[in-house]
Amino acid sequence: MSELYDDILLWSEQEADLPRRHAASERVNDAWIDWPNIAEEIEDVGRSILYALDEHLTLALLHDLKAEAWPRSLSEPSWRAEARLHRRLARKKFTPGMRQKLDLAKLCADALAGLPEELDATARLPVPEVCPVTLEELLADAL
Repeated sequence: MSELYDDILLWSEQEADLPRRHAASERVNDAWIDWPNIAEEIEDVGRSILYALDEHLTLALLHDLKAEAWPRSLSEPSWRAEARLHRRLARKKFTPGMRQKLDLAKLCADALAGLPEELDATARLPVPEVCPVTLEELLADAL
């Protein structure tokens, strides 16, 4: 079983087939089902979606902060567009159960850490050191 698990695509296809057969009332030997790794993969799916949500929210914040720090930059409209895109992608991933797992202060700190001190030899304007938006505002259609 462990060699098969090294090829995650083949493993997942074969493992998904066994519970389907069981659900269709076909007799399936439980010993054939790789329960420990199935449980791990189910957890990984949730963590991956949460990680993707964190990433989109952090990038939305980062692009909005860039636009605030350099409002006269020729890139400002592009940063705003990128922020809108990442908020939109975050909304697609977000479910109410994720709210308790999100740390907005950490996301903001990560975005601030990615903000350069200067861009094109221009120092940035002051930006908020604490998160300037709520999660609801960040996930809203427009900011």
